[in-house]
Amino acid sequence: MAAPSEGGRVPARLGPDMMNPLTALDIKRICTGQHSDPFSVLGPHLVEGRQLFIRTFLPNAQQVQVIEVSSRRLIGKLHAVNKEGFFERAFPATTPTTYRLRITWADGSETIAHDPYRFAPRLSDLDLWLFNEGTHLRPYEMLGAEPLQVDGIAGARFSVWAPNASRVSVVGNFNFWDGRRHPMRLHAASGVWEIFLPEVAIGALYKFEIRSSEGHVLPARADPYARRSELRPATASIVAHLPPLLPADARWRQANSLKAPMSIYEVHLGSWRRKLVKANDGGTNAEHGQWLNWDELAETLIPYAQQMGFTHLELLPIHEHPFDGSWGYQPIALYSPTSRFGDPAGLTRFISACHATGLGVLLDWVPAHFPNDVHGLAQFDGTPLYEYADPREGFHRDWKTLIYNFARPQVKSFLQGNSLYWLERFGVDGLRVDAVSSMLYRDYSREPGEWLPNEMGGRENLEAIALLKRINEIIGSERPEAMTAAEESTSFPGVSRPTYDHGLGFHYKWNMGWMHDTLSYMARDPIYRKHHHNEMTFGMAYAYSENFILPISHDEVVHGKGSLISKMPGDLWQKFANLRAYLGFMFTHPGKKLLFMGCEFGQWKEWNHDQSLDWHLLTEPNHEGVRCLVRDLNQLYRGTAALHELDFEARGFEWLDANDAEQSVLTYLRRGQAERSLCVVICNFTPMPHRAYRLGVPHAGVYRERLNTDSAYYGGSNVGTPLAQALAEEIPWQGQRFSVLINLPPLATLVLEWVG
Repeated sequence: MAAPSEGGRVPARLGPDMMNPLTALDIKRICTGQHSDPFSVLGPHLVEGRQLFIRTFLPNAQQVQVIEVSSRRLIGKLHAVNKEGFFERAFPATTPTTYRLRITWADGSETIAHDPYRFAPRLSDLDLWLFNEGTHLRPYEMLGAEPLQVDGIAGARFSVWAPNASRVSVVGNFNFWDGRRHPMRLHAASGVWEIFLPEVAIGALYKFEIRSSEGHVLPARADPYARRSELRPATASIVAHLPPLLPADARWRQANSLKAPMSIYEVHLGSWRRKLVKANDGGTNAEHGQWLNWDELAETLIPYAQQMGFTHLELLPIHEHPFDGSWGYQPIALYSPTSRFGDPAGLTRFISACHATGLGVLLDWVPAHFPNDVHGLAQFDGTPLYEYADPREGFHRDWKTLIYNFARPQVKSFLQGNSLYWLERFGVDGLRVDAVSSMLYRDYSREPGEWLPNEMGGRENLEAIALLKRINEIIGSERPEAMTAAEESTSFPGVSRPTYDHGLGFHYKWNMGWMHDTLSYMARDPIYRKHHHNEMTFGMAYAYSENFILPISHDEVVHGKGSLISKMPGDLWQKFANLRAYLGFMFTHPGKKLLFMGCEFGQWKEWNHDQSLDWHLLTEPNHEGVRCLVRDLNQLYRGTAALHELDFEARGFEWLDANDAEQSVLTYLRRGQAERSLCVVICNFTPMPHRAYRLGVPHAGVYRERLNTDSAYYGGSNVGTPLAQALAEEIPWQGQRFSVLINLPPLATLVLEWVG
């Protein structure tokens, strides 16, 4: 039943249901919070065109008077129907419906309030239809809590999708968390419930109280579309403005392009650095200190990343999440930036500050699974609404989490809208999509008989594949300057190929195989490396099958795997030399770069999300040397077209010698688009230096040493070529017409640039 319009008079279009008298059962259901259609009972109702009934339910009210809004005159006093707080009265049909209620409470206090049941629906049929069809690009504009004004009256419109509920109420700190007070209106065709609550302000706490189809009251749910949330362990959603739509920034289209240098600093904001706090002994301790807020992060993290030469920050998931130990990978509110670091406006300021210094911002995005906390999405309306119903499809055994029902249209709207939300409303420059492999395969981490095949009998999740393609197409159309990267660990074809070419449409794919192979090689004693030489060369066999990012991520330094430096063999000097050589190899190998925080200075301890990084290590020469090397590698990588411009084209790379396993030496060329853009890279993965090492080169002239990871400046032994340059001789070598003689340091990577 539609409520009266905001025009002041009850329209004659009210349905024939109003001809029937109000029943005692209706009143009982309202008073017990069980009525499925409260707008058919409460508020103003014109009966037979002769009388206007005004009804309200206000527990603990002693008296209720009706006051006209414009004139503030008393229209009349409502009659108490029962002791529970149900009031009604019949007025002449000409009575204005723009009224307020003057309420006298049991304790003698008095308030004046607007009646939420006199306001018409605020949602459009088109929005509801698009959402229901799974084609709404921005459902966050219609669902959730939206502060707005209706007829000059400030309040908030609440709306939530719960199609199988028998009743949904808004509860919050504005109505005593009482589900009887503000039951919502159902748009039956879409399953969306809605109500406008006058005078509910920004910052109000709220949840949705839902009765299942069987009538059971479920634990109160946080808003799936909440824009802000309480800090754990509290779980309420918070009324907040929709962040403003930010204009597209074309410069990031170039910065995210395949030919651009991309060096990503992956950061867990809660443990990058922490505030000093007072310790029991009266001193200070940063290890277990407080999180930095967004503005403090802007003042510290941004200049550090900029000085280190990184092009992008990648933030581990910042959706609201209940458990710190999930690092954000078990999100409870995909639309709500975590309150750990401040409010959403702080995040906007942080990203703006990044952009002002030329840093891009990527977010780790988690559409693959969600936790089963009782205030979250699990069994949201008493049924498996967001998740697949069958645990063979809807439950992740590895993470003990639930899997979105990628076939359900409204879930598609939820997820594809969320991908745009971060790009359009916060100015994020790209999304790294977590756990894509688990989305692509129905048998992911399952034994035979524990999974359901697709409609064609196969193991692929066709609905998830279609959704990923659609999301990438939407981003390409609506925010073409943004990029997407997939964490995908299988050989699924075409992850980073366009959808029109039968790909998934991602711009980049994490190269998990390269990471596993090369770290396995580096962990070996150099004496045995010659037997595993292919672990360093195999990556080039498939290097052009995808647009790869080379990831040394958080996953490699947790769960007993040890830190990056601790993986390296040998004594102290050799450990650091191995790490420096490996970083040199990584930054000269085809593919964009990603390095997790702490790896850039060789932190000894495995990463702990509850502690700050060990910044005190930078007072030690070895650690400071690694940090300086990463800074210089970034500068060399960004400033040298040959090292990034043709990452994904075969003409950008050429082996000089991939087969010198006996000496564990790799030599290769990197080329840019310009003919004179050429670098020669030599990696020695044994502690044996080689004097007068002959190296084939394609052109005559001078080859200048641009970087030597064995430099004393970085903590090395300072073996190098005299004058840091070599003159090519017309002596054929390694298939090249010319060659140079160099001194090849132990456990080191050299980069020579052809300067003519």
